[in-house]
Amino acid sequence: MPDEVQAAIALASLQPVHLLELQDAAGDYLAKRLKCEAALVTSGAAGALTIGTAACITHGNKDAILNIPVDMTGLKNEVLVQKAHRYDYDHALRNCGIRFVEVATLDEYEIAFNVNTVMGHFFNAAEEGKCSREDWVRVAHQHGVPCFNDAAADVPPIANLWNYTQMGFDLVTFSGGKGLRGPQCTGLLLGRKDLISAAKLNNSPFSNTVGRGMKVAKEEIVGLVAAVDWFLAQDDAEMEAEYQKRADLIAVRLKTLPTVETKTFIPAVANHVPHLLIVYDQNRIKIPAAEVQKKMREGKPRIELNPGTGGQPASAGLPGGPNTIIVGVWMLQPGEDAIVAERLYDVLRAAM
Repeated sequence: MPDEVQAAIALASLQPVHLLELQDAAGDYLAKRLKCEAALVTSGAAGALTIGTAACITHGNKDAILNIPVDMTGLKNEVLVQKAHRYDYDHALRNCGIRFVEVATLDEYEIAFNVNTVMGHFFNAAEEGKCSREDWVRVAHQHGVPCFNDAAADVPPIANLWNYTQMGFDLVTFSGGKGLRGPQCTGLLLGRKDLISAAKLNNSPFSNTVGRGMKVAKEEIVGLVAAVDWFLAQDDAEMEAEYQKRADLIAVRLKTLPTVETKTFIPAVANHVPHLLIVYDQNRIKIPAAEVQKKMREGKPRIELNPGTGGQPASAGLPGGPNTIIVGVWMLQPGEDAIVAERLYDVLRAAM
């Protein structure tokens, strides 16, 4: 977290507040800054998925807030999703008592709506799927159904913070950590004012709700507001140049090792920043990339490589392979790129 964010968190820790008043004030401020109707600080993007889905189910029905997910009597509970958009966060929605209805084509999507359809869900970073964002929103709105876009890891670019709400998505979530550099356990829920209001009713500090355990402290709320302010003051090109500089420094240090090749890869959507890819001939450097990852983790200081290292192709389009090392550089502190470079050099050289 930047210094400004840490300072805001420290300041917030000194004063008691009325939590709902703070959430309302923070939401109003964030909505103005992010060019949307309303905003809510949540317990991560996963928390936003849960209370946003609950908002769509219980909108205008306070009794339903107490009954979901066990008693869905009389409630719409079908969420349309592209088959290619099913992912490891399905449970965040299913916690509300919904069931997914999968579609594969635009034609299937158009005929899938019925009286039980409560929401259309879109995974923004999905690498496949035949329905575009625009078509997903257009068709849903023809049927009077709201659309939710999970864009958790999808800043930078900065403008994505308003691109998707302005495209017509009724709800959009972003992680408060990752590119925003706020508290790691926070998220943003942005979108329609009526749905954000409904999400609040399903959330902490209200006791008997699906979101009661998804508590966000005053320090986290203030910290995320400060992080958004910090992020909006940045420049996309300058950030990318800084990350590229770090990747280049590591690449230069490794280039003298035989068969080592490096290149920069920028995922198209999620984590859209330079990543350093390192490949080598295992006949010359006799160590699998997974073992490199283990040695980097066990050294001092401990260094964690991208989890796609040495395995199957990772998310966000990052390639994989037993001789592929992936280095994420955008969360490094000043000077840590040089430490990573030296440690990687030592581990690879020792395996020759």
